[in-house]
Amino acid sequence: MYKNEYRGPMLRELPDCERPREKLLSCGVASLSSAELLAVLISSGTRDESAISLAVRVLSMEHGSLAGLAAYLPEEFMAVKGIGTAKACVLTAAMELGRRIATAPPVERLCLDEPSKVAALFMEELRPMRRESFRVAMLNVRNELIARECVSIGGISSSSASAREVFSSAVKKGAAAVILVHNHPSGDPSPSDADVRATSLLADAGKILGIEVLDHIIIGDGRFFSMKASGVLK
Repeated sequence: MYKNEYRGPMLRELPDCERPREKLLSCGVASLSSAELLAVLISSGTRDESAISLAVRVLSMEHGSLAGLAAYLPEEFMAVKGIGTAKACVLTAAMELGRRIATAPPVERLCLDEPSKVAALFMEELRPMRRESFRVAMLNVRNELIARECVSIGGISSSSASAREVFSSAVKKGAAAVILVHNHPSGDPSPSDADVRATSLLADAGKILGIEVLDHIIIGDGRFFSMKASGVLK
């Protein structure tokens, strides 16, 4: 029979820094133990037992092995007192997601190691636009595309294309480098003096952050200009 002395402290009795959700937000998901991660999934305990205590008992079914829980069916989780249908389905779904992530094939990333590849990626998207649109391609250490983002509408010389907006996502995504891209609605990709000045400022900001500005590609009507290839960007 289930005994209340096993329940441990209720979450409301713990300091905020020790509650799984708060700890995840303040310290990062890697700081949580396996029991705490399960407690986040379980979400709530019972009247007599905390979510963490429930999580400990779920783990104890396989002697602390998460791998052993991966094949559990919902009814097997429901064998734990306090785990109902909803909690059992959440746990089963989480285990299946983990299995799919572990067995997923590696993602093939586009390598942007030549200006022509960058131009090809953005040309058809940007060439018909009637206003300047400033984009950032974020790359890993192998010059493979991690993500791309529209930073502003109005061009690189606009105050809206600030260093903060250019690099904020790159920092969050752990990008090693970025390539700046914007279009000229006139169809002529030749850089203006403002384009050159702004690119230099952004390159300097990138150096401070440890994120290299590899190039700035200007898209025209079927043509493009690479500041790196032309020597404008050193």
